[in-house]
Amino acid sequence: QVQLVESGGGLVQPGGSLRLSCAASGFTFNWFAMSWYRQAPGKERELVARIPNTRNSRADYSAAVKGRFTISRDNVKNTVYLQMNSLKPEDTAVYYCTNGAGDWGQGTQVTVSS
Repeated sequence: QVQLVESGGGLVQPGGSLRLSCAASGFTFNWFAMSWYRQAPGKERELVARIPNTRNSRADYSAAVKGRFTISRDNVKNTVYLQMNSLKPEDTAVYYCTNGAGDWGQGTQVTVSS
């Protein structure tokens, strides 16, 4: 049974940082590219970042987060991370991870507010 469990969300002030984690199980983690999406209230879910399954391939980021967010993965711990720096109020959303095979986590709320 595939499981994706996100954690690390919370309330942070503008300019602050958070690190999200997504622990994966039930599939061969290192075979899959992994992605983070987010969904703000009243908006569609959007891709934030994607990291390939191959070591030397480059990660991709949406224009909204490029230069501020960094996606990484640990194929031993079966975990994908999203380091979020210089957070803005418009980054407020529920953040989800996915393996691109139709499996999603339950999401973790990120709120950026003073």
